[in-house]
Amino acid sequence: MEKLTGKRIAITGPRKAAELSIIVEKMGGIPLVRPAQGTVAVEGEQVQGEVAKLIERGADWIMLTTGGGTELLVQAAEAIGKADTFAELLRSTPIAARGYKTVNVLKKLGVIPQVRDDDGTTSGLLRALEPIDLRGKHVALQLYGDHAPRLVRWLEERGATHHEILPYLHVAPELEVVDRLLREIVNGEVDAVTFTSTPQVRFLLQYAREQGVAGQLLQAFAEGVVAVAVGKVTAEALREEGIERVVAPEEERMGSMMVTLAKYYES
Repeated sequence: MEKLTGKRIAITGPRKAAELSIIVEKMGGIPLVRPAQGTVAVEGEQVQGEVAKLIERGADWIMLTTGGGTELLVQAAEAIGKADTFAELLRSTPIAARGYKTVNVLKKLGVIPQVRDDDGTTSGLLRALEPIDLRGKHVALQLYGDHAPRLVRWLEERGATHHEILPYLHVAPELEVVDRLLREIVNGEVDAVTFTSTPQVRFLLQYAREQGVAGQLLQAFAEGVVAVAVGKVTAEALREEGIERVVAPEEERMGSMMVTLAKYYES
């Protein structure tokens, strides 16, 4: 098995931190749990209100970006007794879907998206949308508790209006822990930082900007500290935030992520 002997690996994801720590230790590394993402809350009533509004007003396009988020919209429709109406809305409105999980949720409802990505990323979805004329169209945009500045900017450039539906709410992590992580990265006290979701990426970079250390952080990632992503979507978020050297596995699994990091060090 590839080794991470003596490497200090910061883990920013809270949910699977224990599992990832064990993998790092088995490979000879030193795990440092530094959550850059707080707890995730589902805003039940708010989502139900958003779904009711969407059913009432409709949209020219519905853009669904995650399977979990799409599932929550379906559940919200069921909770307000509008499951069939919502399913009918999805069938009668052009859908742009990102990711195979999203497509699978739609398939259960008998919905086939008009547009889907070719690689699970926002870039792939935007490539697929390129031929579509969205000028003057209104887009309902389902996100995953994390605003998508690039997607929003692209829609605005295309002359579309949009409203965001965020079924999840990400609560901020403990700032003392994030301060410590920033210091460790900037001072080169960690060898690598793992990211398992886009909110971890967005929060860390936004917080670094607020603290006036974003430049130092990006420099640290460019020169010594390795940014590691669990998959393509998280890797894409890191690149969007200005971190160009990103190590990520082909398949989105934590074990694969650490094996890919070990291979990176070996080469």
